Amino acid sequence: QVRLVGSGGGLVQAGESLTLSCAASGSIFSSNAMGWYRQAPGKQRELVAVISSGGTTNYADSVKGRFTISRDNAKNTVYLQMNSLKPEDTAVYYCHAGGIYSSGTYSPAFGFWGQGTQVTVSS
Repeated sequence: QVRLVGSGGGLVQAGESLTLSCAASGSIFSSNAMGWYRQAPGKQRELVAVISSGGTTNYADSVKGRFTISRDNAKNTVYLQMNSLKPEDTAVYYCHAGGIYSSGTYSPAFGFWGQGTQVTVSS
């Protein structure tokens, strides 16, 4: 059974950094694109970053230059390094695996979600 376990969230001040991790079962990880989404209170879930099975990355404009997505296939883990955090980055962050990745876009219509981890950035 596929399982994604996200971790690393917390409460930080504006300007600080956090690294999120998402550990996946091996059958879903190495051959699939992975994405990080976030959902703030009262807002729709939005794609933050995606990494293809080959390591190509794409980011939402709001996080370009501040966030970095990476993957370690040996550990079946995808990371989201978040620097220069802002209060507007406050949200529950979810990892997703097995979506449809094409030409820099990612669709979670298929695949699996992690359980979410809370990131809170105070001003």
